[in-house]
Amino acid sequence: MQADFHYYATYCAAYLAGYTHEEALAVCYSDQMVDCCTKTFLKSISATVHAATSQTQAELVDMRSDIVSLQDITRIWASFHFLPKDLYAKTPRATRDYRNKYRLICGPNGTLVKETVELAKDRSLQAVGIAMHVLADTWAHRNFAGTPSLVINNTDDNFFEIMPDGSVRKISFKHSPGAADDIENGQFNSTVFNLSEKNILNLGHGHAGHLPDYSFMRYKYLPAWDNYRECLKDNPSDYYHAFCQMIYAMKYLRGWEEVFETGIYDEETAEPYKDRIMSILTARKEDSSEDWKAFGEELSGKKIPDFDVNAFTGEYKIMPPDMRDRSFLGKFIVAAMAQKSMITNKIYSSGNILAGVSIDYDKHGFRGIRDYMKLVKESRRLKT
Repeated sequence: MQADFHYYATYCAAYLAGYTHEEALAVCYSDQMVDCCTKTFLKSISATVHAATSQTQAELVDMRSDIVSLQDITRIWASFHFLPKDLYAKTPRATRDYRNKYRLICGPNGTLVKETVELAKDRSLQAVGIAMHVLADTWAHRNFAGTPSLVINNTDDNFFEIMPDGSVRKISFKHSPGAADDIENGQFNSTVFNLSEKNILNLGHGHAGHLPDYSFMRYKYLPAWDNYRECLKDNPSDYYHAFCQMIYAMKYLRGWEEVFETGIYDEETAEPYKDRIMSILTARKEDSSEDWKAFGEELSGKKIPDFDVNAFTGEYKIMPPDMRDRSFLGKFIVAAMAQKSMITNKIYSSGNILAGVSIDYDKHGFRGIRDYMKLVKESRRLKT
């Protein structure tokens, strides 16, 4: 997904869930910040790099293919952008390496979605925004895994777009980093094929380009993880389900719903606006930010500022080091580390070391990176 959904659509969902204008801005800013909080950004504000929620292309290019580097990549992408649906899924192949990668395939309504939303309960608005990013991406990024893997993430060249009138046309890909997609003519940019199983070009949905990120796209393709059998992706339907699930999740986080369960969508709240929402989701545009922004401003009657990655850096930098966790970015950093720690622990506890080694510090005490000690303190504070 892109900023149009992670920022503006999330604002709309938060407002419909009962958050005030100011609260909705904090939630949607934190949602979009997940795509921007790289090690490069964190170093620029002298914050811990262990809170990274994304990676720049330059950072990925510089990564090695050793186990430690691959675990670092997987911790970030599986925790925030390709949340595994079933860490114990039965696999069609018997090898351990394939099984572990197969079990990292992303999808909606898995156990980890529930645990991600529950983790944000009674925490900061920044934690809510991070949870909404993770939840929404399970719909957009389904069927891909947040770890470099040719045998999982590769696709056949046979991509076909299902047009609004029901006709089908062949999609063609080019390999020009940074080049714009030609939606009108069905020509899209993607990562180049690489035979190395662990190459970063085989991370996530790179071989499908930005198709998963466009809300209007409906297409058929052949994924490697399913032995190149045809798979249908209906983004408008998936994105609408994501939107309604976010409303339900945020009502739970506000205390208006007693529990959060997977497979439930607050379509009742969205129903009066369904035609408007679907018109935005199906508009054949690379970026629908202006449409979502207009909708959000009509809902609240307030102006939604454009996203600025540096909006809160000044506040963070001028605060004393021991007070920074109370700043906007400080709360985001704590929430990001909590999410990454939880998902890493769940993956490791399933017998899978692709995201690294982890322990449950509530049971075994703290034995990790010093920066994570703040999570122990927060955990104790929430229990008192």
